Amino acid sequence: MPNREEFSALFTYATEGIIVVNDSGYLIMANPAAEKLFGYETGGLLNIKLEQLIPQRFSQSHQQHRTQYANKPHPRSMGIGMNLFALRKDGSEFPVEVSLSPFKTAEGNFVIAFIIDITIRKQTESALLKQKLELEKLNSELEKRVRHRTLILEEALHELERSREELSQLLEKEKEVNELKSRFVSMASHEFRTPLATILSSLNLVEKYGELNDRENQQRHILRIKSAINHMTDILNDMLSISKIEEGKIIVQKDWVNAVQLSQNILQEIQAILKAGQIIHFQPAGQELAYIDPNIFTTIVTNLLSNAIKFSPVNKPIYLNLNITDEQITIAVKDEGMGIPEEDQSNLFNRFFRAKNVTNIQGTGLGLNIIARYVELLHGNITFESRLEKGTTFNIVIPNIIENA
Repeated sequence: MPNREEFSALFTYATEGIIVVNDSGYLIMANPAAEKLFGYETGGLLNIKLEQLIPQRFSQSHQQHRTQYANKPHPRSMGIGMNLFALRKDGSEFPVEVSLSPFKTAEGNFVIAFIIDITIRKQTESALLKQKLELEKLNSELEKRVRHRTLILEEALHELERSREELSQLLEKEKEVNELKSRFVSMASHEFRTPLATILSSLNLVEKYGELNDRENQQRHILRIKSAINHMTDILNDMLSISKIEEGKIIVQKDWVNAVQLSQNILQEIQAILKAGQIIHFQPAGQELAYIDPNIFTTIVTNLLSNAIKFSPVNKPIYLNLNITDEQITIAVKDEGMGIPEEDQSNLFNRFFRAKNVTNIQGTGLGLNIIARYVELLHGNITFESRLEKGTTFNIVIPNIIENA
């Protein structure tokens, strides 16, 4: 094992700076390499505070780090991933690499630091970085030239791709139109055939009961004729609404309207189609005045209530909630009817779509599509929740503001 003299020789003649610091942060030993590194004369580093060898901007934070290290001392490299700088006596700074090793004697706790000046390494790294940047610049220039030479070809390819996409969109649109035409013909032939048959049958019976002077049965079939005509009128109105929306002929005409009174008027008119035992519970809240198009509001509420009536059994309640604040109008229609199958819910607002559990109930599959389009025109949104045999709730939120205010 090396003796004390050999250790002293290692300390004295080491080419890297070595300093020993006590637990108060003062230097108690420094080898000649360290004195030369920091620009001090022989013995000039002894008993000075360690922070004197660190640039002022790092001095405070270093003192905190030194205190933390003293609490849990262990051998390690200092400032991993960071750029460390030391301060010479003349005030100049230089980059360093530092390794720390704690040790303990009878006189107390100490830390020995091995310090290497890495100025040359940093200069080499800087030169390599500069060379790398120049190389990247050269590569960038070459890439620009390549891009410039291929620009015309790329533009031609893009134009060809755009033409292909436009053609594909036109074909898809034509396919969609043909499908809509086919579905409309199928729907119209089915929906018109039933009420026309009802009208023809009831007319014959009205004539027969007229000859028998049976006023009661005659009146009953007259009501059936009126109901069939109203159903056909509703179908035509739905088709007209879709046509106007598609052609952009719907002009939103908003005004301050007593929406509560308007809702009560709708409820009075819709009483005629209620099934036995059905009651609509109207629950208004907030303000009465709303800034809205009254015709569109009437169409939305009427269609939602009509659907709730149509798809609910007898003796089941229906709820209409209306809440008006300064910011928004909220409409909610809830029923306890058959509900919508989960697999059909994503298509509910598509034109001519009807859920698989309502195929035996009259309808065009246009009502909810019209409602959604009207809500969109009012810059609102529509959502719903539904469970089979538990019912459905539609929620509509519309801004209650003057857009150009």
